[in-house]
Amino acid sequence: MTTTTAAPVDATALSGLRARFRGALLRPEEEGYEEARRVWNGAIDRHPALIARCAGADDVVEAVRFARDRDLAVSVRGGGHSVAGHGVVDGGLMIDLSLMKAVRVDPEGRTARAAGGVLWRELDGATQQVGLATTGGIIGHTGIGGLTLGGGLGHLMRRHGLTVDNLLAVDLVTADGERLRVDAETEPELLWGLRGGGGNFGIATAFEYRLHPVGPMVLGGPVVWGLDDAPQVLAFLDDFAPTAPDELGITIAMMLAPPAPFLPPEHRGRPVVTLVLAWAGDPAAGQRAVAPLLGIGRPLAELVRPVPYVALQSMLDGGAPHGRHYYWRSHRIHGLPGQVAGVLLDRLASITSPFSQIGGWAMGGAVSRADPGATAVGEREVGFDVSFAAGWAPGDPDGRAPHGLGPRRLGGPAPPQRRRVRQLPLRRGRRRPPGRLRRPPAAAHRPQGPLGPGQRLPHERQHRPQRPRRRVRDGGGTSAVGPGPWTAARRPPARRRPSPPTARSCPGRRGTGWSPRR
Repeated sequence: MTTTTAAPVDATALSGLRARFRGALLRPEEEGYEEARRVWNGAIDRHPALIARCAGADDVVEAVRFARDRDLAVSVRGGGHSVAGHGVVDGGLMIDLSLMKAVRVDPEGRTARAAGGVLWRELDGATQQVGLATTGGIIGHTGIGGLTLGGGLGHLMRRHGLTVDNLLAVDLVTADGERLRVDAETEPELLWGLRGGGGNFGIATAFEYRLHPVGPMVLGGPVVWGLDDAPQVLAFLDDFAPTAPDELGITIAMMLAPPAPFLPPEHRGRPVVTLVLAWAGDPAAGQRAVAPLLGIGRPLAELVRPVPYVALQSMLDGGAPHGRHYYWRSHRIHGLPGQVAGVLLDRLASITSPFSQIGGWAMGGAVSRADPGATAVGEREVGFDVSFAAGWAPGDPDGRAPHGLGPRRLGGPAPPQRRRVRQLPLRRGRRRPPGRLRRPPAAAHRPQGPLGPGQRLPHERQHRPQRPRRRVRDGGGTSAVGPGPWTAARRPPARRRPSPPTARSCPGRRGTGWSPRR
């Protein structure tokens, strides 16, 4: 991968910023710079001219104004989990929120307030001290910001809704360097966009969530089947999931069996199908609810039992370590009939990398009962969210091409990794009132692309014509600025252009939310 040398920042101007900045300002060659520019996806290798590691919202304001005055490209890093690396910009200013770790829990009001650099395991650790939680991913080291702004899947979503359904307020720094508190009373239109829109509004420096009684012990764990039982598992799941109890969360993982001690040695390295179950209710009722799933075929392993909720939330962390190289595409499908299951199992059998997998979620419950127009997430029909995630070791000279779910397996060449990242629209001008926000159709999301030339998974919902992308660029991570089609009316609206029919992706596969993720 080629890299770009960071352009120097004027020393005199930087000296003035240091005098007002409480956090750390890092330039190339300075101690801590190399570590700070690295993010979860090891395939991202970019070199900002300056990294502003903010200690609070005041630092974010200073960094934004500094970039505006010098017309610097800006990226925003929250937890650093954006698979596309939107949190790191070549030759510009990277605003890093990862030092902002404050968490405050109100047990009586059942709410939590968390700063933009908090990770889900940190928020879960704080809320579980009082037996509360909110929907939030399945990987503990994911940042709360990107996942929240993109919608937010998690083990609890069928019972308590998406993360954005539990988002009460956001502290925002706009591109003008203005601080706002966004909630249903003060900025209802802006809150609507932040709840699943993924971008175009500012930098989210803090989030306030609604909490629910959960744990500290829940019923959950993985069930693993070999490839021979996989068709039966998917067929049963297609019938079972749409009417499953709301309390039951179902995550799907199809991969090569890892060298886990609970798996028979002869099956390690062979294709397996795993369901990770999570019951957010009475354990006795949960045992009865999951019994039909445990009776499918002959499981290689079954570890569904009472576990701490925080352990369930971090159970899959080992399969998504920092530094490994990742690339994925995602799709929303109505169900898993035979033809769809056949495509998925063909892809599973073709995996060559032990780090690649096909992941998925059973949608429904509280997610699908919510009004699609209440948030910017879009339609929430019952079905499945499926992701094809390729992973490979940093030292692999061939990269993703020969492994699992790269272009050879998806049926056609994948688009190259883009070198440009999305940037804050740092131009002078006053913020328009929130009433001027333009609200797109409920399902206007960018597709990730079909499986191959002229090919798509059967029974996929067709993508509606989408709003054209603005030239605005975002920093990903905890930035609320950039990739989504929602924007304050700072410029005349662009002409609508229909996109070709294709499968709708889950919003946030850019690293801002809906991911197998996280």
